[in-house]
Amino acid sequence: MTEQRTPRALADLVGAAVLATRGVAFLRPGLAELLRSSVGLGAGRGTSGAAGASGVRVQRRKGSAGLDIEVYVVLSRGHRALDVTRAVRAAVVDVLAGEAGEKVSAQVRVTVTGVV
Repeated sequence: MTEQRTPRALADLVGAAVLATRGVAFLRPGLAELLRSSVGLGAGRGTSGAAGASGVRVQRRKGSAGLDIEVYVVLSRGHRALDVTRAVRAAVVDVLAGEAGEKVSAQVRVTVTGVV
C-alpha cells in the first residue's frame, strides 16, 4: 500500500505519527512557515499540510522498493534526545508497517534541531 501513496501523503502520515510521540514539541518549520508566521498569515494554522511536510522528507530509493525518510524535530525540554529519537524512529516504522500490512524497508534518520 505504501507504494501507491505519494511521498507527500507518506510525509503527512509520518508527520502525524511523529507529533504523537512523547517528547516531540513540533516538527521543524520550513522557510514558508517561518515567513507566514512572521507576517501573521499563518495564524491559527496547525502543523498539518505544508508545515508537516517541511519537517519530514520521504524519498523512494532508486532501484529498490525501500524508502529514505528524514525527520527533523524540536524536542520538549526535560526529555532525553536519545530516548525521543528512538521513539520517533519506532513510531515511523510502526506507522509504515501498519499502512502496508507488513514490514517496509525504510531507512529512517531523525535529527533534533532544537529544544523548547
